Amino acid sequence: MREILNKLYDTHNLEMDELVYLIENADTKIINDIKYHAKALTLSIYGNKIYIRALLEFSNYCKRNCMYCGLRKDNEKVDRFRLTKNQIIESVGKAYDFGYRSFVMQSGEDEFYTKDLLSDIIITLKENFKGIAITLSIGERSFEEYKEYKKAGADRFLLRHETADQKQYEKLHPDMSFEERVRCLHDLKSLGYQVGAGFLVGLPNSNSETMAENLIFLKNLQPHMVGIGPLIIHNDTPLKNYMNGSVEDTMFFLSLTRLLLPKAMLPVTTAVNTLDKNGLEKGMLSGGNVLMLNLSPPEVKEKYKLYENRETKSVYDLDKVNERLKKIGYEAYIKRGDHIDWSI
Repeated sequence: MREILNKLYDTHNLEMDELVYLIENADTKIINDIKYHAKALTLSIYGNKIYIRALLEFSNYCKRNCMYCGLRKDNEKVDRFRLTKNQIIESVGKAYDFGYRSFVMQSGEDEFYTKDLLSDIIITLKENFKGIAITLSIGERSFEEYKEYKKAGADRFLLRHETADQKQYEKLHPDMSFEERVRCLHDLKSLGYQVGAGFLVGLPNSNSETMAENLIFLKNLQPHMVGIGPLIIHNDTPLKNYMNGSVEDTMFFLSLTRLLLPKAMLPVTTAVNTLDKNGLEKGMLSGGNVLMLNLSPPEVKEKYKLYENRETKSVYDLDKVNERLKKIGYEAYIKRGDHIDWSI
């Protein structure tokens, strides 16, 4: 085991069989050692800054039927909403005046926002609010659409691969293909986006091989950001009787991802903070360095219900968040905050 750990710390790389062995045999002492090295590596690259993203959820319509997501098309209990162009601009403007410069625009896969409409929104935001970074999180689109959004001014794109096990992926995502998901990720990289991938911890039928496969997939893809969160069930989905994923397991895989991808931006996800009131602190001490704070208008924020009891910290709670970060030696940073290979 020590030989595998030394290889991980020194080379930031492991083979599939080594990862499986590590996942299956890591005891508390080893896990703590991995977290220690992940935290130290993060500090050596990014310092003690925690990069804050202002998250705007602008639509909860979705054409997909993912088995674990509360926004799935067949969930008739969802109170659907769409923000207008003016509502989006107004929301971003308020946070911009507050000092934020990094914005994530997230929705379900909603075809109401056509290529032309979304491009127009991006162009307007870039013209009105100088120096901002725009991240899109809107699911699978064609190469041409991705190209147009990049041309309009989008900087980053988040598209979690969810699981690198093709059979597991396609069972949990009816009428979707893992091959198409991978195509989208490679298209985004080829177009020059800063790309985010990531996976869920605790999905049905996951095992050590599945999780090692996720890590190998990320190592090969080399994304700029990786979102890792525990599965949290929603009562109006087919997985309603399943159990939530483990926060501690999520922290372990967050640390492993940091050690395999030293320069990746690693958010401590909302799901972690939902399941654990100390999730923010645990995540940063495990190698995380990004936090998303919610920018959505109060009247729609509770309607974006991916899972039960979702915890959402507001962009205007920054003082409280920063106070918690300072207690563990970090500080909030609300400017652009790009991946280290890009300008900071």
